Amino acid sequence: MFRYFGFGSNMNIISLRAKGVEPIASRRAVLHGWRLCFNVQHFFRHEGGVGNIEPCRKAGSRVLGVLYDCPDEALVSLDAVEAYGYGYDRIDVAVQTDQGQVQALAYVGMPEFIDDHCLPSQRYLNILVAGARAAGLEPDYVRDLQAHPVHQPEDCPPFVPPQGDFPLFDANSLARYPFYTGLYGAVFDMSEARPLHNYLKRFFGGRDMTLFHLKRLDTSDGKESMEDIKRRRLNEAQLRYLKGYLSEYAKEYRYVGRFSYDNHDQG
Repeated sequence: MFRYFGFGSNMNIISLRAKGVEPIASRRAVLHGWRLCFNVQHFFRHEGGVGNIEPCRKAGSRVLGVLYDCPDEALVSLDAVEAYGYGYDRIDVAVQTDQGQVQALAYVGMPEFIDDHCLPSQRYLNILVAGARAAGLEPDYVRDLQAHPVHQPEDCPPFVPPQGDFPLFDANSLARYPFYTGLYGAVFDMSEARPLHNYLKRFFGGRDMTLFHLKRLDTSDGKESMEDIKRRRLNEAQLRYLKGYLSEYAKEYRYVGRFSYDNHDQG
């Protein structure tokens, strides 16, 4: 077992479970002498910045969050979704709980990913606020989170696949291409993506990421499935979210084909 201090989206249990982590127990915790910021740039520009913690000498500085007891096998999943060693480093911190001080793991932004001009997206901030409320964090802290300025993405045209005779992939054929990734019926080649996306080449490569993204929407209940995608049982918020990501994928990667969910395992 290991202890993990969540201060960002992982304060939200739905978000944490979407990352493959089912904690054994949880409780409120405080990290003194640090501050919360959102200066870790997201892989995709339209999402702005995501949570980070930095030491702070200002009197009374602190970060409120959730301390989780996690099974050892969950560390692999947590490292993967936090881009450990690439976007985030993993450190030991001493947090204060109602039962006293406890040592825990926490993730902090790597220098290459820090951009102090970043602001969180409204989607991301909503996940934090919901998680902080559910954990019973101090009302003033939750209100400060709610009032935080948010990133305003540029309007972008909807994604339209280029004309041409492109191949059709399914889960099995896509898996044979380590630099290809799928999203809501489209397949993209990541091989010439900018260096910031090198980690995603390994994480997204050979996989359709539609369900991955749906489970990170601020309205997710964690019950979305591949069958919902296959049957197109998606609401307006989900469709809008996926269309935004399709536009971003098209900016970052090269369109190479279509994706069929007919032979995809249900999830």
